[in-house]
Amino acid sequence: MFFLAAPASVLIGLLLAYAAVHRLPHRLPPAGVVLPTGVAGALLGTLVTYAALAPGRVAPLLLGAAALSAAAVSLLLRPRHTGARRPAARPPAA
Repeated sequence: MFFLAAPASVLIGLLLAYAAVHRLPHRLPPAGVVLPTGVAGALLGTLVTYAALAPGRVAPLLLGAAALSAAAVSLLLRPRHTGARRPAARPPAA
């Protein structure tokens, strides 16, 4: 059953990462970093879900793949650039 879920989880990871790259290109690193991160997160999510739950069903495996893939890609997000920055605090005068 894991052999059927692995290619599906790779596809889920690619789709999630591709959607993130096209939706938030200004807040993510290049696609060459984001896409493999999404795939690796999905495969790891499938493996963890497979180890934690009974391996008989595919739906929980794919749900775990989607969850961990989204979590891995979200770790790559940069903070928003608001444009208005406050100056850094000055050290006290001696």
